Amino acid sequence: MFSGFESFTVTTQHDPVVSIYGLKSGGAASSPRPPLLLLHGFPQTHRIWHRVAPQLTDNYTVVMLDLRGYGASSKPGDVAAYAKSAMARDCVAVMDFLGFSSSFFVCAHDRGARVAHKLCVDYPERVQRAMFLDICPTLAMYTKTDLAFAEAYFHWFFLIQKPPLPETLISASPRRFAEMFMGGRQHQGLGIFDKDCFESYVKVLEDPAAVRAMCHDYRASASLDLDEARLDLSSRRKIRCPLLVLWGKHGVLERCFDTVGEWQAVTEDAVRVRGQSVDSGHYIPEQAPHNVISNVLEFFV
Repeated sequence: MFSGFESFTVTTQHDPVVSIYGLKSGGAASSPRPPLLLLHGFPQTHRIWHRVAPQLTDNYTVVMLDLRGYGASSKPGDVAAYAKSAMARDCVAVMDFLGFSSSFFVCAHDRGARVAHKLCVDYPERVQRAMFLDICPTLAMYTKTDLAFAEAYFHWFFLIQKPPLPETLISASPRRFAEMFMGGRQHQGLGIFDKDCFESYVKVLEDPAAVRAMCHDYRASASLDLDEARLDLSSRRKIRCPLLVLWGKHGVLERCFDTVGEWQAVTEDAVRVRGQSVDSGHYIPEQAPHNVISNVLEFFV
């Protein structure tokens, strides 16, 4: 699936110890191919990029992570560990470890794009250009919630409930949760997913520590991340790099949000935000990989 990629594990934090697992395409940090960081969403892993990453290695040195709490990365036990500022620090630590200590490109989906948003704000000198897939800013989505959004994104309000309620219900039948949740978000159902990839997502959901971590990720977004976002805006700390946003025309953003407008509101006035819908549901890297690839090659130059 990822032929030619090398695995790595990087310790990004020591108290508690947090290690991040990932893959990197061949080539040294001195390679003329610019580095491209890919970040996944919920409830997935770096494997969401299996139809995208191999097609980009001639043009970029591709780095894929399992975010903390997901896949083979560490799963610390407290909500504070999942503030997007902490997860953004993981990304910087990994890129430093791999030798990419200057700027890089980042393409991120879902939860990973929330991390990438904070990465752009906290480390503006590191992110040269960013592409976000199927999200609006967390603060905007929570504060502008209406019935249509709440129905479509019920999990935002389910996963933040006091533990162990969501953990208990998910762990009672991880496979059925994955099938009904992920299949229900797609107008084409589970057929868009590679069978082996989907099985790997189910396996992660069978780990109670991973389920707890994923819930903590959402709990952090409904508390710490909102506080950080408000502070960033009041301090006029916004995205400074060129930004491209893609969203599925069969998803909730198309129905409920002015996606480009919401991102322009958290981006410096002098920086243009581009965006468009694509013929996909939520899981764009797996359902419409050709759209991701073509936009990466056009935008990350």
